Amino acid sequence: MLRQAIRALAEDKIAPRAAEVDRTGEFPWDVYQALVEADMHAIHIPEEYGGAGGDALAAVIVIEEVARACASTSLIPAVNKLGTVPLLLSGSEELKQRYLPPVARGEAMFSYALSEPEAGSDAAAMRTTAVRDGDHYVLNGTKRWITNAGVSTYYTVMAVTEPGAGARGISAFVVEKDDPGFSVGAPEKKLGIKGSPTCELYFDDCRIPAWRMIGEPGTGFKTALATLDHTRITIAAQAIGIAQGALDYALGYVKERKQFGKAIAEFQGVQFMLADMAMKLEAARQLTYAAAARSERAMRGEKVEDLTFFSSAAKCAASDAAMEITTDAVQLLGGYGYTNDFPVERMMRDAKITQIYEGTNQIQRMVMARQLLK
Repeated sequence: MLRQAIRALAEDKIAPRAAEVDRTGEFPWDVYQALVEADMHAIHIPEEYGGAGGDALAAVIVIEEVARACASTSLIPAVNKLGTVPLLLSGSEELKQRYLPPVARGEAMFSYALSEPEAGSDAAAMRTTAVRDGDHYVLNGTKRWITNAGVSTYYTVMAVTEPGAGARGISAFVVEKDDPGFSVGAPEKKLGIKGSPTCELYFDDCRIPAWRMIGEPGTGFKTALATLDHTRITIAAQAIGIAQGALDYALGYVKERKQFGKAIAEFQGVQFMLADMAMKLEAARQLTYAAAARSERAMRGEKVEDLTFFSSAAKCAASDAAMEITTDAVQLLGGYGYTNDFPVERMMRDAKITQIYEGTNQIQRMVMARQLLK
């Protein structure tokens, strides 16, 4: 029922806007409002904070179905989850009660700020600092590659509170868009996901109350990694959705397109391509759902030893499959696939980022190997 509901919304409100969103690079506020009205913009927020209380699999299904129509729009539920999971995992009840209900109501979005110009894959090498000053912290530094920056109201920000202590000297904070000393840079000009702004964040003596720390001092990096164990799965869901959209379009095309007197779907070479695309997509989907089940158990407080492996495996497998499937979809459409009159070139461009953000697939393979060897 959930899949039917979100697919109907996606086909009615999201898909018709996808090409324009990609062309203009503007955030689709009308589509955001449609998701809010359907309570699909942040389905993961628990009921006690005004949310829909959807489990990890529900969030995966929503993101998957939205991404099937528009990858940029799928980052609304995905990034709302990314920004708020640190609060759900480590935040005080005061923080949860203050910041989760506005997101649940659709009055605010929540972004996540970990990466920096010199700290991408090596996130623990961050330089942004937070210095205690009485009942406040003063933040200085820069964050880069922040998804939905500028349209989000709240930001989970990781900063160094104990220089020289490495990962154990990093803490997490909530920063609000109107905090003095906080500003957002110009949107990056990107290959894909153009309807979701990606910007730098600047902290210039940004002063915030000390109670906005998420968890205890020095636990921010641990929270950041624990968060990614849950949210890498949402990127896998996004990748699956993009790939499904490309496969669906290619299937329709090859049944209509005729060459040598018959539909190209009748040629064995084309059929083998379609079979491989569908097989790899379904394998990635089942791995992602298995990872989501583990994520849900962990969020409920169970000890799930293999969550880290499964979340990395799902993200890596799904994004690699999405890049391959969307590229093959372009190939199946031939010259038409290479033009923006057809959606598969957009899907191919959008798929690429799923191999890069929330940990490159090279990093995911390192994570998986460490889990196997420890």
